[in-house]
Amino acid sequence: MPDVPRLGSGIPLVARSREMTRLRAAFSRSSGGTAGAVLIAGDAGIGKTRMVEEISAVAAGEDAIVLAGRCVDVGETGLPYLPFAEALTQLRGLGRDDVLTRPALGMLLPDLVVSSHEPSEREPNRFVPNFAPSIGKVQGMQPRREQDIAQLRLFDAVHGLLGELAEDNTVVLVIEDLHWADSSTRGLLSFLMSRLRTQRLLVVCTYRTDDLHRRHPLRPLIAELVRLPAVERLELSAFDKTSARDFVDALGEGLVDQETVRKVADQSEGNAFFAEELLAAIADDESGIPSSLADVLLSRVERLSEPAQQVIRLASVAGRTVKHSTLREVGDLDDIQLEETLREAVQHHIFVTGGEQVHYSFRHALMREAVYSDLLPGERVRLHAGYARYLKERLDERGNSAAFAYHSMESNSLANALLASVKASKEATDLGAPGEALRHLETALRLWDSVDEEHRPDGVTELQLLRKASWSAGTSGDPERAIAYSRSAVKLADKECDLEVKVEVRRRLAQTLMAVEGGEIEAKDVIETAWSHAADLPPSSTRAWTLAMYARIMRAEKDMRRCIEYAEMAITDARAIGAMGAEADAMTTLATVYETAGEIEKSQNLLLEAEQRAGEAEALTVGLRARFYHGLNRYELGFLDEAAAILADGVELARSNGLSWSDFGVELRVLQMLNNYASGNWDADEPPEQPRGRISSAISARLAACSLQIAVARGRFADAERLLTNLRPEWEREVQLALISGWAGAELAIWRGKPDVAIQRVTEALEYTTRIGGPWMTFNIKFGAIGAAAAADAAAKARVKGEPVAEIVAEGERFVELARDTAEHQAPRTGKLGPDGRFWALRAEAELTRLHGRSDPVAWSAVVATSDYGAIYDHAQACWRHAEALLGTGHRDEAATQLRQAHAAAVQLGAKPLQDAVAQLARRARLSLTEDGAGPRDTVDLFTPREQSVLKLVAMGQTNRQVGEELYISEKTVSVHLSRIMAKLGASRRAEAVAIAYDRGLLDSGTGSD
Repeated sequence: MPDVPRLGSGIPLVARSREMTRLRAAFSRSSGGTAGAVLIAGDAGIGKTRMVEEISAVAAGEDAIVLAGRCVDVGETGLPYLPFAEALTQLRGLGRDDVLTRPALGMLLPDLVVSSHEPSEREPNRFVPNFAPSIGKVQGMQPRREQDIAQLRLFDAVHGLLGELAEDNTVVLVIEDLHWADSSTRGLLSFLMSRLRTQRLLVVCTYRTDDLHRRHPLRPLIAELVRLPAVERLELSAFDKTSARDFVDALGEGLVDQETVRKVADQSEGNAFFAEELLAAIADDESGIPSSLADVLLSRVERLSEPAQQVIRLASVAGRTVKHSTLREVGDLDDIQLEETLREAVQHHIFVTGGEQVHYSFRHALMREAVYSDLLPGERVRLHAGYARYLKERLDERGNSAAFAYHSMESNSLANALLASVKASKEATDLGAPGEALRHLETALRLWDSVDEEHRPDGVTELQLLRKASWSAGTSGDPERAIAYSRSAVKLADKECDLEVKVEVRRRLAQTLMAVEGGEIEAKDVIETAWSHAADLPPSSTRAWTLAMYARIMRAEKDMRRCIEYAEMAITDARAIGAMGAEADAMTTLATVYETAGEIEKSQNLLLEAEQRAGEAEALTVGLRARFYHGLNRYELGFLDEAAAILADGVELARSNGLSWSDFGVELRVLQMLNNYASGNWDADEPPEQPRGRISSAISARLAACSLQIAVARGRFADAERLLTNLRPEWEREVQLALISGWAGAELAIWRGKPDVAIQRVTEALEYTTRIGGPWMTFNIKFGAIGAAAAADAAAKARVKGEPVAEIVAEGERFVELARDTAEHQAPRTGKLGPDGRFWALRAEAELTRLHGRSDPVAWSAVVATSDYGAIYDHAQACWRHAEALLGTGHRDEAATQLRQAHAAAVQLGAKPLQDAVAQLARRARLSLTEDGAGPRDTVDLFTPREQSVLKLVAMGQTNRQVGEELYISEKTVSVHLSRIMAKLGASRRAEAVAIAYDRGLLDSGTGSD
């Protein structure tokens, strides 16, 4: 399997900064006269060659001589010294034929070396005595001795050649795939590395760790080499989950949906080559493992003995991991025979061992999948039946029900599969794993009609399975699926159930509908039908829950009178029969009504009581709902620290009970991310856990949208643009996506110096949200302020160019009017405008003064004062604009104070665009950003000197080839430098990189094409 990525070599390097730092340091030492070697180790496809390409490009950019050769898999009897011959041949292309005149090199390069029978003057024989040329004439001299002498001459010639080259330039010698090296190559490499002293020489070798079985001939050489002071070993590990997703996303150039990115990243388990192959297979509409990847994986298994292959095939049917005892029993194998075959599989890195109970796991999940896919159909059924028989006797052991269901299904024993699926779903539910429970319930529902009634599990009905499936889907992050199962339950209940069951399934359907955007209308119809059936029933849990749900829907409809009426009726019924869960739910709804009426203390007390009631009733989802509204109130009133504590408690409650992906589990997490952004806790924006199965794209989109704000604020512009593109199709499913995307997209465009794009994004989001949510959504205050800010920037640009500004000013004034009208007419949830709303309303007024070309320090002072409630980033931006206004009126000392506050916050947050903007303003005003009076730097060293040269030439309109010719570097090296420049600037195209560099003052204003 080649290590050269088919797709990955064209993207910026992902998650290898630490390793590249070590390689750069080794090259730097070598350039300084301290020779060294780096052995890059890692599994096949992990990215070793990409690392070599990267350091080779760095070396070439510093005018080093890079010579590269590769070993090939032809066995010990193959071509000796092949990688060295390949590397030295490249000297001819560099015009250095002069160093190839050493006769001893004729063994390597017979077509290149100048023929000679005597050593050249530049080739002293350091290791052979003076009489060595005649020693072969001595009677009885063995051919082996002559071979040894010739080999020593060759070794010394290669060593001398590299030393001579290193006198003028640093030399980087690359030997790849050392695990396939012949004995002669290994010997020459050992000779060279043991003589690394003061040459300007770096030797870089790569080898696969997964190919090094216990008796591999490279093992003793590696052990010998790593003891040398000049040699270091660099182990490449697999990408972690985040880096794997970044890599796949980069491979897809941001055009692959996030569900596919997650799937490929998870399947590849951090292996770059596997990720490339899997993504390519998806692009080609292939199913399963790509044939090219399967062939590579199976070739490793086929090298083993037949008994070992049989055991591997048997293990593949069990899954990724299998116990030693299970293999012995299912395969009916002798202990000695099994141990020998397992030892072989472990030594060749097919299996890895672990655990207190001895078990074996496939080193990579794709290896198991490839082996399993290669089984014959009859063989597969037979082996599954063997596992099913084994597990049937052990169903009391934890986890065996799920395994028994799987093996029964695959061996066509449907009755057993149905029974085990039902049992496994209950076990998963008890363990707080609703996603797993749903999977087993769906299996049971698929099997239901295929199993005769007499063979179905006792006490289980199809309606029960549907209701459980709906609950499991809703709590595992798939509300659309929950709705589908609830609708099926309603249809089935209407055919064969009593009135109370019909009411209950409709109440559940209404609840699932409320979890999705736009589901309120149907939910109202459903709950009204349910109540029409339940109104005449005596107090019961079903009736109490129906009333509680009715109250929730009336709250969403803003019918406060009926909401209070139904909530109080639900509480009365619930208390009469002790249904504390329904009581807590109705109390939570009432609390939100009191909050809107401005009775905050009463609302808070009721929510705390609801949390307690829900806890006593073990009504976990109700407890999550109460905590969400409690945290939301604190957040909207600006008590960010209190909100953080409440939300953290709710998120942990959801996580510990397997409810992280339930409707209010998600709501808590989303609100926590928004609170983290407002409070400046930006390093806590990762989800607490990854979903165990598929979650709704609307949910994943909402979480991604919350991270968008931080991506923009930290200057990860290319990532933010890709995310905006991916989120746009999801607006129809969740209005919150349009709100966040519109605002963050506008701020992104403003930072990029594109106010016209910002205005367009605000306008698009406004049109959409007004159509969906009405004209007075509170968020419109924020839209009005950011739109006015964009218009002020556009007007400032127009004034500099001498262009008319009347139309731009008019548009900005319309944005400010929107903010004013919204603040005046919209009734917030808490009854009055909170600090966040007041901040954005005042900022809109301050932006109006900027729009008119006279930024008012008094207006901005009010914005600064209003933002000082814990919203760190908002406060820092306000201080920056306040400083700008103060400088316009000559108040330098006050401006310096504001700039220092903004700078300190920007540095703390890692808000690079704001940090740059503050530094640029301080530089223009000749103000210090520190109390000690140190002024801002005059230059920004974001780029290396070579990168600066490349960027300047690109800004002049030159192509990569022209830049390479100008700087005497290869076109590929130019591309590498340009990739790094774009990564540093957050740009996705070269023209965009040049534009950003101009905006940030990283290019001289005189640079550029005419």
